[in-house]
Amino acid sequence: MVMDIVKIFLPLTISFLIGIVITPSWTGYLYRNSMWKKKVKTIAPDGRGTPIFNSLHKDKEIGTPKMGGVVIWVSSALTMLIIWLIAKFFPTDLTHKLDFISRSQTWLPFVALLVGAGVGLIDDYMEVKGIDGWSSGGLSLVKRLLAVTVVALLAAFWFYFKLEVSSVTLPFLGVVEVGWLFVPFFLLVTVAIYSGGVIDGIDGLAGGIFSIIFSAYAGIAFFQSQINLAAFCAVIVGGLLAFLWFNIPPARFYMSETGSMSLTLALAIVAFSTDTVAEGKGIAVLPIIALPLVVTTLSDIIQLISKRFRNGKKVFLVAPLHHHFEAIGWPASKVTMRYWVIGFMCAVVGLIIAMVG
Repeated sequence: MVMDIVKIFLPLTISFLIGIVITPSWTGYLYRNSMWKKKVKTIAPDGRGTPIFNSLHKDKEIGTPKMGGVVIWVSSALTMLIIWLIAKFFPTDLTHKLDFISRSQTWLPFVALLVGAGVGLIDDYMEVKGIDGWSSGGLSLVKRLLAVTVVALLAAFWFYFKLEVSSVTLPFLGVVEVGWLFVPFFLLVTVAIYSGGVIDGIDGLAGGIFSIIFSAYAGIAFFQSQINLAAFCAVIVGGLLAFLWFNIPPARFYMSETGSMSLTLALAIVAFSTDTVAEGKGIAVLPIIALPLVVTTLSDIIQLISKRFRNGKKVFLVAPLHHHFEAIGWPASKVTMRYWVIGFMCAVVGLIIAMVG
């Protein structure tokens, strides 16, 4: 038990320290090369203007670098690599036990993390340089969704054919056999989680929420005796906390796509890895633990539908929801802190259901 706890918290600590050390150099690079948007967003996804958003964020959109998410996945990857190298070149019982890179638990979410990071980094670079996409540059939504879909399908096929997983645990229904429908369900869940990346809109908001979510799944994996997976979640939390250190108001940089895509892809696989494959309820509790992401996505969908079918009438002053709270007068710091509080309570409820429900 003690060794398992060390195996989880040591990578978290190392990842945090690596993130703190590498961030000043990375931040310097971003500022020296003006790695931020060159134009303020003026057009919403429905083609209409964004006057309220501009009044709230026009001074932040230009001048604050993107690509801060690099800190998260680089510190996580370096930590995993360091521990693996120590175990390989200095083999002892201790170093072997600390190594948490395993084919059965961590390879798949780790690869998804890196692939999402790479695609997101390309999108961020193209956006700041004004390449492709719309006027602001960056990969179009279709291209980003295509990348997410490809990763999700490969992961779904791995679960379905390699691990022979064809069921999910649903509230009040228990284990439900869905057969080949598991693949499209996996895809749907992954795309839904990815859409929650729009929560990256206020200083400290996304970093705090994702830290809470991955901490909760680290707890679930630990409860299921998936110690390697718990350590993987913890190492991401360490990177997130290092990122958050520099992202709290006033933010030195934004997480942007390289962070949000990598985290959401990894989270989707972690959630399925803690479901029926481990006799758990990882998917059933996902909407609870990730409620801030769910609400953020729904607010965007509701706003778009309302404007489309109600002659431009809006439900919120501006979407996603966290910007609505800003628009009615809440300071950005208050919005962030209250989201953290709600996110923490959702994580606690999700943990309780996962462990005793």
